Amino acid sequence: MAYHLLQRDRPAALHLARALDHAVESVKHCSKCNNFSEEEICVLCRSERRETDLLCVVEMPADLLMMEQAQCYRGMYFVLMGRLSPLDGIGARELPLERLLKRAQELSCEVILATNFTVREKQPRITLRHYCGHRVSRFTHRTRIAVGGELEHVDSGTLAQAVLERRAITE
Repeated sequence: MAYHLLQRDRPAALHLARALDHAVESVKHCSKCNNFSEEEICVLCRSERRETDLLCVVEMPADLLMMEQAQCYRGMYFVLMGRLSPLDGIGARELPLERLLKRAQELSCEVILATNFTVREKQPRITLRHYCGHRVSRFTHRTRIAVGGELEHVDSGTLAQAVLERRAITE
């Protein structure tokens, strides 16, 4: 992309550079959901139309965007900005799990773990359940979300089915 812009469209390259500079200066994390926002509290968290009895935990902003585009969920969110992966050295200390716990306690709600399915997901799921308390549910494998699949690549029908068929985590 850089080569193309430098060779064929230098004004667009300058425009992109200015936009990125502005984003670096003005975009921060929402104090409630941890998503990217130019405001202290993002538009979704400020909305009075959101259901406050559900808190969906996603790994990345792209996952939240996919959930919103699928129009299958009207609750609140929390974005981890990463994935628990003890084998890769990413544990509870590397993610904002204390903020997640605080947000779940503020809302006193069901927490839906909409983290991506991985082969090594049991330990992260148990850790997240420990942080969130007892009212935790998860998408089921019956919903055709493939192991190793990323939420941002799941079609909206499958995602809606996953939200509907979520199951409580009991272990």
